[in-house]
Amino acid sequence: MATRLKNKKVKKKKSFFKRILLFLLLVLLGVGGYTGYTIYKTYQAANQSYSELERGEKSERRETAVKVNEDPFSILLMGVEDYSSGGENGRTDTLIVVTVNPTLQTIKMLSIPRDTLVTLPEDGSETKINHAYAFGGKELTIETTEELLDIPIDYYATVSFQAFKSIVDELDGVTVNVPFDFYENSDEDNKRIYFEEGPAELDGEEALAYARMRKRDPRGDFGRNDRQKEIITAIIDKATSPANLFKIDELAMHIGDNVETNFRISQAIALQQKYPNINGDSIEKLTIEGSDEYINDIYYFIPDEEMLEEVQLELNTHLEQEQQTSTSTSSEYQN
Repeated sequence: MATRLKNKKVKKKKSFFKRILLFLLLVLLGVGGYTGYTIYKTYQAANQSYSELERGEKSERRETAVKVNEDPFSILLMGVEDYSSGGENGRTDTLIVVTVNPTLQTIKMLSIPRDTLVTLPEDGSETKINHAYAFGGKELTIETTEELLDIPIDYYATVSFQAFKSIVDELDGVTVNVPFDFYENSDEDNKRIYFEEGPAELDGEEALAYARMRKRDPRGDFGRNDRQKEIITAIIDKATSPANLFKIDELAMHIGDNVETNFRISQAIALQQKYPNINGDSIEKLTIEGSDEYINDIYYFIPDEEMLEEVQLELNTHLEQEQQTSTSTSSEYQN
């Protein structure tokens, strides 16, 4: 009996790798007590969500494709804002890079400020990193991130705003702890949504506004990144609660229609089975430090060149990868 209870606790302890990698796609998979029908529906959603990159199975910065249950690898998570363009040429409102070292069973996570000044590898022009998606979709965003951080991006996952809101609403909302009073406009009709300090129950539209607010946060992008991680955790906890197990059809539908990834379900299962100790205690959060500047009356975040090189080195070391280039941020914009 004690062994059975222990096994249940192990199954309920969801690895942080799963939370970060496919927080909307794989939340329905690998949880104790799920039926074969549940897994079948999840596989259907995964098949709809799978989308190979034009480059093929590996980054140009790799000699061979990685094996996730053996080799260190990276994932780029993209939260895509495309409501204003009818689903065409949107921008990435959220960019999170995760590196996983299966042998060490450690994870490093880095949030890239959306206004980071970068050079697009496609034509050498300089712009904000969140514009790369509008100019060249996930392909150019991945290439630009590789150039900025000097690492290979092996996998990606994109999630639309609509998917985010639909899933929160399907779960009947999520609970957060608002750090201070603030307001944020909604993504579609620009309606002002107010938040008061303390515990709050949020629907999909409110949760998106809560996760996106940046200008009224004294910590800017860094405060917003913390709220985004809080929302992600709240979604995972709510989705895996017994009360929501019967919503598998609806959740799978939202996931399949609004998520894209080149990470296969079989890869996630193999990784989790071989390295069950990859969890929240294994993560290290990295930060790109820099300065806020206006160039031609346009706001940019300019990474500190030396600090960026340190982040590049740390990520490459974690990936057991040799650096190929120096920092890609032009020194002419440094003070």
